[in-house]
Amino acid sequence: MTSPTDTDNKSSDKSLEAMVQFSQTYAQRTGTYFCSEPSVTAVVIEGLAKNKDDLGSPLCPCRHYEDKEAEVAAAYWNCPCVPMRERKECHCMLFLTPENDFAGQSQTMTIEQVKEIRESMG
Repeated sequence: MTSPTDTDNKSSDKSLEAMVQFSQTYAQRTGTYFCSEPSVTAVVIEGLAKNKDDLGSPLCPCRHYEDKEAEVAAAYWNCPCVPMRERKECHCMLFLTPENDFAGQSQTMTIEQVKEIRESMG
């Protein structure tokens, strides 16, 4: 049995699955790759899913916002954010171009992998 605080910090399976699918499809479509360190990818995907649950949109989880709802409404930092769409610049290191030193060779990650990393991080 989980307490409310256990689930408050985790995304729903539905949003997590949606963000895993989105991330894989977007990486393949844009010719970008996930970070060579799988925990970075998993944490970002989890953050996107959590923001989708909490805010209704996958707001970039790696930035600080004074007002998350206002940021979602503005849509600039909703994933894929404007810098990613315009210049393939991903602040979160989720979508990396092949020449980036941190780019891995993978464009896939399963929901099980994300959950396993999420659980191992506590």
